[in-house]
Amino acid sequence: MNLIVTCPRHLEPETEDELRSILEEFGDSEPKISITSMSGILTAETNLDPIDVVRKIKEMLLDEPWSVRYCKRIIPIQKVIESKIEEIEQCVSELSNNILDEETYRISIEKRNSDLSSKEIITKIADKIKNKVSLEFSDKIILIEILGNKAGISILKKSDILSTEKTKRSMSE
Repeated sequence: MNLIVTCPRHLEPETEDELRSILEEFGDSEPKISITSMSGILTAETNLDPIDVVRKIKEMLLDEPWSVRYCKRIIPIQKVIESKIEEIEQCVSELSNNILDEETYRISIEKRNSDLSSKEIITKIADKIKNKVSLEFSDKIILIEILGNKAGISILKKSDILSTEKTKRSMSE
């Protein structure tokens, strides 16, 4: 998976169709989309760059706000691993070269079907990264999405994560 998509509960099939047609329109003729066992969550594997996909969907929304009805949040994932603290720690340190020396960061963890300790994960990761932490205005977000026994890890700018509702709201302001 290289995208996690959230949607309203019980609208997963509609969201799957919407996402499939968006990805096909962008040039991925065979995206692999799965409805997870967790309500309101889908995962997708596209051969397109996931950060690019988010950027293009954002542009689509700005043109035609009603063109995306079911996808609520679209989160690009750079690496998928098993949900084990040691693996998460190792994966983040491999990806941490995406954070430049002068950049600040924050760690965001979203857990579903998991009893891993967020505090323990944050402590272990923060010990390894020398950059300054900024919870309010961080340059990069170390995003850890735990879905049961799999974890998706990304180091992103805030603008790389799409919330369709926030994007639509910002247009009306």
